[in-house]
Amino acid sequence: MNSRLLTYIAVFGALGAALGWISIPVGPTKVFPLQHTINAVSGILMGPWAVISSLIAATVRFSTGTGSIYAFPGSPFGALVVSLLYRLTKKDLAALTEPLGTVGIGATLSALLIAPFITESAPTLWFFWTAFAASCIPGAVLGYFILKILRRSNVELYRPGE
Repeated sequence: MNSRLLTYIAVFGALGAALGWISIPVGPTKVFPLQHTINAVSGILMGPWAVISSLIAATVRFSTGTGSIYAFPGSPFGALVVSLLYRLTKKDLAALTEPLGTVGIGATLSALLIAPFITESAPTLWFFWTAFAASCIPGAVLGYFILKILRRSNVELYRPGE
């Protein structure tokens, strides 16, 4: 692993943690649209390594009390889906698939595996899908536009293995 990739992982993890103060409480969860923006951008720039930066951000937010336990299943799957679909298509539109991982996998795991152990009256699967979608859809759209701006600005973008 090279130092540039490690730096990207650390920077995106730190950005996710630092922007954690911008959250919207929804029931037992806290939604972080900017984390999904970071997942969309980092999934394209770093590939599957973006999962590590999202887990760093989730750990810092949970440790400092700015995030909830739901960040652990809610964050990494969006970054993973973006990175895998970008690898297949080589198109920035893959950033818009972040909700597939976050809602489809992350929210489902939150509702079925975590919520029942935390509260007696666990919110429904539909609740988690809605709460996570309210966070990750605008975040993924913003991430897509940030990628477009970076590409038009001729910023040298790093992709591991390329």
